[in-house]
Amino acid sequence: MALPAALRERFITWALRVRPPEPSPIVLSQRRVYVLPTRAGLGYAAALLVMLIGSINYNLGLGHVLTFLLGGLGVVAILHTFRNLVRLKVSHGRTPPVFAGEMAVFHLLLGSDVERRALRLWLPEGGDARVDVPADEPADVRLALPAERRGWLALPRIGLETTWPLGLIRAWAYCAPDARCLVYPRPAAKAPPLPWAQSRDTGKHGGGGRGRDDFAGFRNHQPADPPRHVAWKHTARRSEEAPLLTKQFEGATTASRVWLDWQATPEGDVEARLSILTRWALEAHASGFEWGLRLPETHLAPGSGQAHLDTALRMLALHGRDAH
Repeated sequence: MALPAALRERFITWALRVRPPEPSPIVLSQRRVYVLPTRAGLGYAAALLVMLIGSINYNLGLGHVLTFLLGGLGVVAILHTFRNLVRLKVSHGRTPPVFAGEMAVFHLLLGSDVERRALRLWLPEGGDARVDVPADEPADVRLALPAERRGWLALPRIGLETTWPLGLIRAWAYCAPDARCLVYPRPAAKAPPLPWAQSRDTGKHGGGGRGRDDFAGFRNHQPADPPRHVAWKHTARRSEEAPLLTKQFEGATTASRVWLDWQATPEGDVEARLSILTRWALEAHASGFEWGLRLPETHLAPGSGQAHLDTALRMLALHGRDAH
């Protein structure tokens, strides 16, 4: 079994015609598209052979006409199947980051100046997708791949095939787009509480912030909220299904900053510590306060917002890995 697999891999490497990964757009030239009959095509050819022998044996003129008519149809099908794939343009689109353990979804854009029908794309791991490509309008194809480890996940070699229009002929090609997905560490299912008590700095007075003078209302409770701000009495008067609420204040503000420090995580496996920091980053972002990140070789200044969270998760994903 090992020898056929090695031979197949050598053929695929040769069939790519270029060294992967390939820059976009990838154009499937005539030399990269291969054609062979399907099982239905082999049965079709066998039936034509039987019809031809019968027509010759019994001297059937109409039998000859039908046999050669169907034979010509098969030859035309070869041309149409080949043209349905050749000169197709393949480009990689945006691939959103995911957490380890999720499915990475790679977006591929297929373009052509003529309509392409019934195309199938597949990955060596088994994922596939089917699509029709309209003329002069790119089609977005999504291929899913398990993201098992943090860091960069490169899109492996993909295959493209079609049996359109009659299913008698299979045309296929290979390509290796230069596409990759950033995989964040898996958030820890059970993480210690945020190091809140070690992270509070008294800020300057100013309006519009989170202070302790004037009551401004309630909001849904976040894991990083201080326990003394939880509306315990208000929650006790409501039903058990009611969400936990936190008091909001305006006036003299206390600028709350959380430092997510590598040294504050339990000593042990690197991946486990990164998972805890990832969970802390998500909780700190949900709290709405400013927070920073300290890693052994770098740090991120306190900030807030989605861009700040994305930067922190990228740092965690590439910790100890090649950033490029």
